[in-house]
Amino acid sequence: MKTLYVSDMDGTLLGADSQVSERSRSIIAELSDAGALITVATARTPATVGPLLRGTRMRPPAVVMTGAALWSPQSGYEHVRYMQPADTRSALEACAACGVHPFVYTMGPDGVLDVYHGADAPLNRAEQSFYDQRRHLALKRFHLRQPLPDTALERTILLCALGPLDRTDAAAVKLASRTRCAVQSYPDAIDRSTGILEVFAPGVSKAAAIELVRTLTGAERTVAFGDNLNDLPMLEAADVAVAVENALPAVRQAADTVTGPNSADSVALYIAADFNKQTYQI
Repeated sequence: MKTLYVSDMDGTLLGADSQVSERSRSIIAELSDAGALITVATARTPATVGPLLRGTRMRPPAVVMTGAALWSPQSGYEHVRYMQPADTRSALEACAACGVHPFVYTMGPDGVLDVYHGADAPLNRAEQSFYDQRRHLALKRFHLRQPLPDTALERTILLCALGPLDRTDAAAVKLASRTRCAVQSYPDAIDRSTGILEVFAPGVSKAAAIELVRTLTGAERTVAFGDNLNDLPMLEAADVAVAVENALPAVRQAADTVTGPNSADSVALYIAADFNKQTYQI
Protein backbone atom coordinates (compact mmCIF):
# COMPACT_ATOMS: atom_id res chain seq x y z
CA MET A 1 0.00 0.00 0.00
CA LYS A 2 1.38 3.40 -1.03
CA THR A 3 1.99 5.28 2.22
CA LEU A 4 2.68 8.96 2.89
CA TYR A 5 4.78 9.54 6.01
CA VAL A 6 4.40 13.04 7.49
CA SER A 7 6.30 14.27 10.52
CA ASP A 8 6.17 17.42 12.57
CA MET A 9 9.63 18.91 13.00
CA ASP A 10 10.29 20.62 16.36
CA GLY A 11 10.08 18.11 19.19
CA THR A 12 9.37 15.26 16.77
CA LEU A 13 11.75 14.77 13.84
CA LEU A 14 14.28 17.27 15.17
CA GLY A 15 16.41 16.28 18.15
CA ALA A 16 17.07 18.23 21.33
CA ASP A 17 19.49 20.42 19.37
CA SER A 18 16.71 21.38 16.90
CA GLN A 19 18.52 19.57 14.08
CA VAL A 20 17.95 16.46 12.00
CA SER A 21 20.59 14.03 13.23
CA GLU A 22 22.98 12.51 10.73
CA ARG A 23 21.50 9.10 11.49
CA SER A 24 17.96 10.25 10.75
CA ARG A 25 19.15 12.11 7.66
CA SER A 26 20.85 8.98 6.31
CA ILE A 27 17.85 6.73 7.04
CA ILE A 28 15.40 9.12 5.38
CA ALA A 29 17.62 9.60 2.34
CA GLU A 30 17.98 5.85 1.81
CA LEU A 31 14.25 5.30 2.22
CA SER A 32 13.42 8.16 -0.15
CA ASP A 33 15.75 6.68 -2.76
CA ALA A 34 13.91 3.38 -2.30
CA GLY A 35 10.59 5.07 -3.09
CA ALA A 36 9.27 6.01 0.35
CA LEU A 37 7.06 9.11 0.41
CA ILE A 38 8.39 11.08 3.39
CA THR A 39 7.78 14.74 4.15
CA VAL A 40 7.20 17.17 7.02
CA ALA A 41 4.33 19.34 8.24
CA THR A 42 5.58 22.26 10.28
CA ALA A 43 4.88 25.78 11.47
CA ARG A 44 8.30 26.74 10.12
CA THR A 45 8.86 28.54 6.84
CA PRO A 46 11.10 27.35 3.98
CA ALA A 47 13.82 29.67 5.28
CA THR A 48 14.58 27.14 8.02
CA VAL A 49 12.94 24.01 6.58
CA GLY A 50 15.23 23.96 3.53
CA PRO A 51 18.53 23.96 5.43
CA LEU A 52 17.27 21.50 8.06
CA LEU A 53 16.14 18.95 5.47
CA ARG A 54 19.18 19.25 3.21
CA GLY A 55 20.43 15.79 2.26
CA THR A 56 17.26 13.92 3.20
CA ARG A 57 16.18 13.69 -0.47
CA MET A 58 12.49 13.85 0.48
CA ARG A 59 10.33 13.80 -2.65
CA PRO A 60 6.85 15.12 -1.73
CA PRO A 61 6.48 18.85 -1.02
CA ALA A 62 6.74 19.99 2.59
CA VAL A 63 3.72 21.39 4.39
CA VAL A 64 4.99 24.73 5.70
CA MET A 65 3.52 27.51 7.82
CA THR A 66 1.08 25.03 9.40
CA GLY A 67 -0.50 24.30 6.04
CA ALA A 68 -0.72 27.80 4.58
CA ALA A 69 1.49 26.62 1.71
CA LEU A 70 3.39 23.71 0.22
CA TRP A 71 7.06 24.11 -0.65
CA SER A 72 9.88 22.16 -2.24
CA PRO A 73 13.43 23.19 -3.22
CA GLN A 74 12.61 22.37 -6.84
CA SER A 75 9.24 24.10 -7.22
CA GLY A 76 9.27 26.75 -4.50
CA TYR A 77 5.94 27.82 -3.01
CA GLU A 78 2.72 26.18 -4.18
CA HIS A 79 -0.94 26.36 -3.08
CA VAL A 80 -0.40 29.47 -0.93
CA ARG A 81 -3.44 30.51 1.14
CA TYR A 82 -3.61 34.28 1.76
CA MET A 83 -5.60 36.01 4.49
CA GLN A 84 -8.27 38.58 3.65
CA PRO A 85 -7.13 42.17 4.45
CA ALA A 86 -10.12 42.75 6.75
CA ASP A 87 -9.25 39.61 8.73
CA THR A 88 -5.63 40.69 9.03
CA ARG A 89 -6.64 44.10 10.40
CA SER A 90 -9.07 42.54 12.89
CA ALA A 91 -6.44 40.04 14.01
CA LEU A 92 -3.85 42.75 14.63
CA GLU A 93 -6.34 44.76 16.69
CA ALA A 94 -7.35 41.75 18.78
CA CYS A 95 -3.72 40.82 19.42
CA ALA A 96 -2.83 44.36 20.49
CA ALA A 97 -5.73 44.33 22.97
CA CYS A 98 -4.19 41.27 24.63
CA GLY A 99 -0.66 42.66 24.71
CA VAL A 100 0.50 40.40 21.90
CA HIS A 101 2.52 41.75 18.98
CA PRO A 102 2.78 39.24 16.11
CA PHE A 103 5.27 38.90 13.32
CA VAL A 104 3.28 39.36 10.10
CA TYR A 105 4.38 37.17 7.19
CA THR A 106 3.75 38.45 3.68
CA MET A 107 4.91 37.21 0.28
CA GLY A 108 7.25 39.62 -1.43
CA PRO A 109 7.11 40.14 -5.19
CA ASP A 110 10.33 38.16 -5.57
CA GLY A 111 9.02 35.08 -3.73
CA VAL A 112 10.86 35.95 -0.51
CA LEU A 113 8.91 36.36 2.74
CA ASP A 114 8.74 39.89 4.14
CA VAL A 115 8.15 39.71 7.90
CA TYR A 116 6.89 42.80 9.73
CA HIS A 117 6.87 43.46 13.48
CA GLY A 118 5.32 46.84 14.15
CA ALA A 119 5.56 47.10 17.94
CA ASP A 120 7.48 50.14 19.19
CA ALA A 121 8.60 48.27 22.32
CA PRO A 122 11.74 46.09 22.26
CA LEU A 123 11.28 42.44 21.36
CA ASN A 124 10.53 40.17 24.31
CA ARG A 125 12.92 37.33 25.15
CA ALA A 126 11.14 34.75 23.00
CA GLU A 127 10.76 37.15 20.07
CA GLN A 128 14.41 38.18 20.25
CA SER A 129 15.57 34.56 20.23
CA PHE A 130 13.24 33.81 17.31
CA TYR A 131 14.58 36.81 15.39
CA ASP A 132 18.25 36.14 16.17
CA GLN A 133 17.99 32.57 14.85
CA ARG A 134 16.41 33.69 11.57
CA ARG A 135 17.63 37.19 10.80
CA HIS A 136 20.37 36.10 8.37
CA LEU A 137 18.46 33.35 6.57
CA ALA A 138 17.74 33.38 2.87
CA LEU A 139 14.08 33.41 1.75
CA LYS A 140 13.07 35.75 4.58
CA ARG A 141 13.47 39.50 5.30
CA PHE A 142 12.62 41.09 8.66
CA HIS A 143 11.25 44.62 9.03
CA LEU A 144 11.26 45.52 12.74
CA ARG A 145 9.26 48.45 14.13
CA GLN A 146 7.58 48.82 10.78
CA PRO A 147 3.78 48.53 10.59
CA LEU A 148 2.36 46.30 7.89
CA PRO A 149 2.14 48.44 4.73
CA ASP A 150 -1.17 48.56 2.86
CA THR A 151 0.55 47.14 -0.22
CA ALA A 152 1.29 43.91 1.69
CA LEU A 153 -2.22 43.34 3.02
CA GLU A 154 -3.29 41.38 -0.04
CA ARG A 155 -0.33 39.00 0.34
CA THR A 156 -0.43 38.29 4.07
CA ILE A 157 -0.06 34.59 4.83
CA LEU A 158 0.08 34.40 8.60
CA LEU A 159 0.52 36.14 11.92
CA CYS A 160 2.82 34.50 14.46
CA ALA A 161 3.22 35.81 18.01
CA LEU A 162 5.44 34.61 20.84
CA GLY A 163 4.83 35.56 24.45
CA PRO A 164 3.43 34.40 27.79
CA LEU A 165 1.07 31.48 27.22
CA ASP A 166 -1.82 33.15 29.06
CA ARG A 167 -1.63 36.11 26.67
CA THR A 168 -1.46 34.05 23.49
CA ASP A 169 -4.35 31.90 24.75
CA ALA A 170 -6.43 35.03 25.50
CA ALA A 171 -5.67 36.43 22.05
CA ALA A 172 -6.71 33.14 20.44
CA VAL A 173 -10.08 33.23 22.21
CA LYS A 174 -10.66 36.84 21.16
CA LEU A 175 -9.65 36.13 17.57
CA ALA A 176 -11.93 33.10 17.33
CA SER A 177 -14.89 35.30 18.24
CA ARG A 178 -13.96 38.23 16.00
CA THR A 179 -12.67 36.67 12.78
CA ARG A 180 -13.18 33.72 10.45
CA CYS A 181 -9.49 32.90 10.63
CA ALA A 182 -7.93 29.60 11.58
CA VAL A 183 -6.39 30.30 15.00
CA GLN A 184 -4.30 28.25 17.40
CA SER A 185 -2.28 28.88 20.53
CA TYR A 186 0.01 26.23 21.95
CA PRO A 187 3.07 25.99 24.24
CA ASP A 188 6.56 26.13 22.80
CA ALA A 189 8.13 22.68 22.45
CA ILE A 190 11.11 23.65 24.62
CA ASP A 191 9.82 26.40 26.96
CA ARG A 192 6.27 25.42 27.92
CA SER A 193 5.64 28.81 29.60
CA THR A 194 5.99 30.54 26.23
CA GLY A 195 2.96 30.49 23.99
CA ILE A 196 2.94 30.51 20.21
CA LEU A 197 -0.07 32.09 18.53
CA GLU A 198 -0.69 31.45 14.83
CA VAL A 199 -3.39 33.05 12.68
CA PHE A 200 -4.17 31.93 9.12
CA ALA A 201 -6.82 32.15 6.43
CA PRO A 202 -9.99 30.16 7.15
CA GLY A 203 -9.58 26.44 6.66
CA VAL A 204 -5.79 26.38 6.88
CA SER A 205 -4.44 23.41 8.85
CA LYS A 206 -1.77 20.76 8.66
CA ALA A 207 -4.51 18.17 8.17
CA ALA A 208 -5.99 19.91 5.10
CA ALA A 209 -2.57 20.42 3.52
CA ILE A 210 -1.58 16.81 4.14
CA GLU A 211 -4.74 15.67 2.38
CA LEU A 212 -3.62 17.76 -0.60
CA VAL A 213 -0.15 16.15 -0.55
CA ARG A 214 -1.78 12.74 -0.31
CA THR A 215 -3.81 13.50 -3.44
CA LEU A 216 -0.77 14.86 -5.30
CA THR A 217 1.30 11.75 -4.50
CA GLY A 218 -1.48 9.20 -4.94
CA ALA A 219 -0.90 7.80 -1.45
CA GLU A 220 -3.51 5.40 -0.09
CA ARG A 221 -2.45 5.58 3.54
CA THR A 222 -1.04 8.29 5.81
CA VAL A 223 1.17 7.86 8.87
CA ALA A 224 1.65 11.08 10.86
CA PHE A 225 4.03 11.91 13.73
CA GLY A 226 3.66 14.71 16.29
CA ASP A 227 4.34 15.96 19.79
CA ASN A 228 2.35 19.17 20.37
CA LEU A 229 -1.24 20.38 20.46
CA ASN A 230 -1.04 21.90 16.97
CA ASP A 231 -0.35 18.38 15.64
CA LEU A 232 -3.67 16.97 16.87
CA PRO A 233 -5.70 17.75 13.70
CA MET A 234 -3.24 15.96 11.42
CA LEU A 235 -2.96 13.02 13.83
CA GLU A 236 -6.74 12.70 13.89
CA ALA A 237 -6.86 12.77 10.08
CA ALA A 238 -4.08 10.18 9.61
CA ASP A 239 -4.66 6.47 9.15
CA VAL A 240 -1.96 5.85 11.74
CA ALA A 241 -1.19 8.50 14.38
CA VAL A 242 2.18 8.23 16.11
CA ALA A 243 3.26 10.33 19.08
CA VAL A 244 6.88 10.56 20.17
CA GLU A 245 7.59 9.66 23.78
CA ASN A 246 8.22 13.30 24.73
CA ALA A 247 4.85 14.46 23.35
CA LEU A 248 2.33 16.27 25.53
CA PRO A 249 -0.05 13.93 27.39
CA ALA A 250 -3.02 14.93 25.22
CA VAL A 251 -1.06 14.04 22.09
CA ARG A 252 0.05 10.66 23.43
CA GLN A 253 -3.54 9.91 24.41
CA ALA A 254 -4.84 10.81 20.93
CA ALA A 255 -2.23 8.70 19.12
CA ASP A 256 -2.66 5.13 17.94
CA THR A 257 0.83 4.33 19.16
CA VAL A 258 3.72 5.98 20.99
CA THR A 259 7.27 5.56 19.74
CA GLY A 260 10.57 6.61 21.31
CA PRO A 261 11.67 10.19 22.06
CA ASN A 262 12.70 12.74 19.44
CA SER A 263 16.27 12.50 20.77
CA ALA A 264 16.65 8.87 19.60
CA ASP A 265 15.89 9.08 15.84
CA SER A 266 12.54 7.50 16.65
CA VAL A 267 10.61 8.92 13.69
CA ALA A 268 13.14 7.76 11.10
CA LEU A 269 13.41 4.32 12.70
CA TYR A 270 9.62 3.92 12.82
CA ILE A 271 9.30 4.89 9.16
CA ALA A 272 12.04 2.43 8.19
CA ALA A 273 10.34 -0.43 10.01
CA ASP A 274 6.89 0.40 8.63
CA PHE A 275 8.08 0.96 5.06
CA ASN A 276 10.01 -2.30 5.04
CA LYS A 277 6.98 -4.12 6.42
CA GLN A 278 4.68 -2.61 3.78
CA THR A 279 7.17 -3.42 1.01
CA TYR A 280 7.57 -7.00 2.20
CA GLN A 281 3.80 -7.51 2.38
CA ILE A 282 3.43 -6.26 -1.19
